[in-house]
Amino acid sequence: MAQGNNEHRMVFDIRGRRRHVVKFVYALLAILMAGSLFLVTGAVNLNSIFGTSSSGETAAQVAEKQAVAIERRIAKEPAKEEVLLGNLTRARITVANSMISAGVTSESGVEEVRTQLNKASEDWSKYLAAAKEPSLGVASLVAPAMFQLAEISTSTDQALENIKVASEAQTMVAEKRPSLGTWSNAAIYTLFTLDYKKAEEQKEEATKLANTKFERESFENKFEEVEKNAKEFGKQVKLEEVTKKSQQSESSGKEALQNPLNLGASPLTGE
Repeated sequence: MAQGNNEHRMVFDIRGRRRHVVKFVYALLAILMAGSLFLVTGAVNLNSIFGTSSSGETAAQVAEKQAVAIERRIAKEPAKEEVLLGNLTRARITVANSMISAGVTSESGVEEVRTQLNKASEDWSKYLAAAKEPSLGVASLVAPAMFQLAEISTSTDQALENIKVASEAQTMVAEKRPSLGTWSNAAIYTLFTLDYKKAEEQKEEATKLANTKFERESFENKFEEVEKNAKEFGKQVKLEEVTKKSQQSESSGKEALQNPLNLGASPLTGE
């Protein structure tokens, strides 16, 4: 049972009978996020990228300074808004990734990562509105970052919205740069949007690009395993929708009750 009313629960809990499924998701995220960091930093460190002296500063602090500097430039140079918004999205993701790489061991640390990724999501939305042709490089960073944000969301509503952003960004990459890797990632993200038909279609695109029978079968097995976890998530989404409507009805116009999606004891956590 949950201990205390203020305890925050993550949507994809790694405890219980689904831990082996989620381990695959985490492994996938680790690979994707490592690639994301490489795209941002290349073969040099963050200080070289940002041109900032960071004696005694963490990588996250350096990246945060860069994000603030970009925000100021956007206000002063509206003509460069598209490029700057893309850079700002990268910077916010870099802050979060740097914190994760350094090790997040407290709820306050998780909350700061969540804050940075939420800002990245907002900047990405603004970037999409401003960009004539969105950068696939930025999209490839956004996809795993938004899936990570979904993983640390404290309600299924938030998780679902963040997963949809991840799926859309990864699909954008896969359509322009088709490969087993890009399409398989898109299919897995889409599973958690609960659009199983679309996920199956993306799975087929991925398997077409497998070089060997082993690659194809390995991905198909992983897809089937993750699909089970996605359907468990889908059950929780439906359950909490019913709970929310029920509590809204019982309130009879009075002040709203505590958010029923604070993820105390739930089928997803196995508690």
